Amino acid sequence: MSFPTHRLRRLRRTEALRGLFQETRLTARCFVYPLFVCPGTRVKDEIASMPGNFRWSVDLVAEECKSASDLGIPAVLLFGIPEKKDETGSGAYDADGIVQRAVRAIKKAVPNLLVICDVCLCEYTSHGHCGVVKNGEIQNDPTLELLARTAISQVQAGADIVAPSDMMDGRVGRIRAELDARGLTEVPILAYSAKYASAFYGPFREAADSTPQFGDRKSHQMDPANQREALREIELDIEEGADIVMIKPALPYLDIIALARRRFDVPIAAYQVSGEYSLIEAAARLGWVDRQRLMMETLLAIRRAGADVILTYFAKEAARLLGC
Repeated sequence: MSFPTHRLRRLRRTEALRGLFQETRLTARCFVYPLFVCPGTRVKDEIASMPGNFRWSVDLVAEECKSASDLGIPAVLLFGIPEKKDETGSGAYDADGIVQRAVRAIKKAVPNLLVICDVCLCEYTSHGHCGVVKNGEIQNDPTLELLARTAISQVQAGADIVAPSDMMDGRVGRIRAELDARGLTEVPILAYSAKYASAFYGPFREAADSTPQFGDRKSHQMDPANQREALREIELDIEEGADIVMIKPALPYLDIIALARRRFDVPIAAYQVSGEYSLIEAAARLGWVDRQRLMMETLLAIRRAGADVILTYFAKEAARLLGC
């Protein structure tokens, strides 16, 4: 039987009906709020290409985390901007590094908030690349040792989850082995498993001062044309010990999120990255789009595609709107 017996509009007629039969539900509990931590005191420096987002000093980032937690957001993701950089990114694994200090401050101020630490070297290296560089090329295996040291230092500072974002081969396994060898077997790894070499990262690189000084990151980040390779990357990370896998960016790669959701039974995260945020902000400021509706529609689309966790710079605003 079809029309007039079947009328799908019956269940769309009122707000109450639409709410009752909504297939995908968005709540603040699925958000992770990314934050940038910088040196200094009482620093709240707005990022020009990401209006409404800031570089926070350690003292103020703890206050911002309390605000996020009060809105029902369960976790934050930390990126660090060190006082100085060097060839090997030593600030990433310094026990008194910027992120390590921030973790201690946040866990003291908001003990129940989950603190996730980005594990990479690009913000800390003088050349802006994600690993050790020799003769103009990133060296995969020597980089693994520094990433493992970084993860250990973050966990020792109090991080709840470590999130390797570098896309070096074997880094999940190396970090898992080092954590386990030190008795840190309960610490989860959130792997940036399908991280594409995307033009959507531009504003982030301004925020984190991590633009490569030469070349690009295409030797390790994925080709946007490749879909099957993403599933191989995810599968390998799971085999190496990843507890959660991530697709990044989110909106241009909804197909990858959906494929991963059908293929794998682990939690899936998706990162609505800086360029996605900034495009919405810029269009809204020009009066071309309804900012609030577009924000919520894109988050819902990411969730609908299969993401259990959404990392988004809209986390606080969306949580306020959702009221949960």
